[in-house]
Amino acid sequence: MIHLRLVAPAERAGAVLDFLNQTPSVIDLIHLRGAAHKPDGDVILCDVAREDASRVLTELRALRLHHEGTIAVEYVDTAISDAARGAEAAAPGAVGDAVVWETVRARTFEEADFSFTFLAFMVLATAIATMGILTDSIVLIIGAMIVGPEFGPLAGISVAAVERRWTLVRRSVQALVIGFPVGITAAFLLVLVLDAVGVAPEETPANRQATLFISHPDTYSVLVALAAGIAGTLSLTTIKSGALIGVLVSVTTIPAAANIAVASAYGDWGEWRGAQLQLVVNLAAIVVAGVATLLVQRWAYQRRALRRSRSARAKG
Repeated sequence: MIHLRLVAPAERAGAVLDFLNQTPSVIDLIHLRGAAHKPDGDVILCDVAREDASRVLTELRALRLHHEGTIAVEYVDTAISDAARGAEAAAPGAVGDAVVWETVRARTFEEADFSFTFLAFMVLATAIATMGILTDSIVLIIGAMIVGPEFGPLAGISVAAVERRWTLVRRSVQALVIGFPVGITAAFLLVLVLDAVGVAPEETPANRQATLFISHPDTYSVLVALAAGIAGTLSLTTIKSGALIGVLVSVTTIPAAANIAVASAYGDWGEWRGAQLQLVVNLAAIVVAGVATLLVQRWAYQRRALRRSRSARAKG
């Protein structure tokens, strides 16, 4: 279930209540007259089945509630009642497939933002990956994959491309275009410092079996990146954070960026070219897979909406 907290101007509260009352997937409807300030208006609370939440939010936006009032969305972890089961039964589709597009937009807009925190995570992730490459430690490589924040902007590009939100595309591309060079530069400087104090090996390990894949892209690199892009997008749209962690572990963008820095510091230009190709392949495949997944989900959503509209006309 999705919980909605609405603030509606007094002159629009009646229309909002009428719509919510007539929607079978809405329950627990509460109306508090004049209870809100900044903006002033009536407070309306309700729960809606997740499968139908995006349609309900679209209708509320059509009533200009997001301009003249406010719309707040919260996820209800557990709803125990026959009314909740009835609301879910009245909504088309399966709960696990439900996509609340407004939440997806909000999450990607936030996670695609270029900030000091994003930059700090990029630097920390590439530093961890650099030490993993120097020590041929798959544990450190996995740790770097988890810490890396790059999936947020990649998801932002995918969502923005599907919805043609070019401002979000610019924000996401900016985060990647600045974040990766800064992370690579920090990793390069780290290798120089480690070399200066005698900690770094005299040359990169020639037989590093655990991390060799980072600079040798092949067919499997493309397939893994595509699968990761699909899984990451599904985890984003269906709010399954556990699946997202698995995606981060399977993507070699951060390790590839770190390997660019390591190879540059050691003058190993074959590794440098391989790591660059690995990075480009992963970034491109993740975006392509994300866009394709969102298009399929959008098509399924529109198909359900069309069936609902036809059913309503038939009953009318």
